[in-house]
Amino acid sequence: MLEPLGDLTAAQTQVALVVCAGLVALLVIAFDTTWRVARNVVTIAHEGGHALVAIMTGRTMTRIRLHSDTSGVTLSKGRPTGPGMAATAFAGYPTPPLLGLGAAALVAGGAVPTMLGLAIMVLLGTLVLIRNVFGVVSVVLTGAVVALVIAYGSVTTQYAFACFVTWFLIVGGLKTVLEMAQKRSRLQRRGAPTSDPDQVERLTGVPAGAVVALFALVGVISLILAANLLLAWPPLP
Repeated sequence: MLEPLGDLTAAQTQVALVVCAGLVALLVIAFDTTWRVARNVVTIAHEGGHALVAIMTGRTMTRIRLHSDTSGVTLSKGRPTGPGMAATAFAGYPTPPLLGLGAAALVAGGAVPTMLGLAIMVLLGTLVLIRNVFGVVSVVLTGAVVALVIAYGSVTTQYAFACFVTWFLIVGGLKTVLEMAQKRSRLQRRGAPTSDPDQVERLTGVPAGAVVALFALVGVISLILAANLLLAWPPLP
């Protein structure tokens, strides 16, 4: 059970933790120094999304690489065209906000330990596919933080951390879409861009601009639904 903070009731404590976790996530994302480090977590989710959809569509995963500039690449074997390849190319950017929305549903349903345990499982699954040292270090450090919260955090600490992760994945995912759109705009002036939306356009014929807009829409809808879940539900039992 959440412990009331000061003179706050349990319900007020829950709302305060949700709001404070969101503000901390915004601060981490807003400042370049912290974002440069924390962005690796979004990249892990992004590349994990590519990998998961590749496996689900029957492609053979070969490796994931995470780079120190917070970029990443996921390679798989299979047909170079077709629905499977298109779905794999599309999956990266929607994955962080959708994971955040899933986390919000678990937190709102009182399943914070389950949410944190699933986070460890996802990280372990990603670690198996990592093929460079920086990637291994990034995933291990991220998993270590989650493991420390599970092992030593109080119920209130775990709840606040889970809310932070929810906000961070959704808002951080939205920021990566904005960064990609800006970078893509610059590359268009120099030649053919190679972003995920441009790959989707070549595979499906759907304009890359529309794909970018769809990525942003997924993030915005995830943010609205997650806020409703975390703020509208009754206090956790």
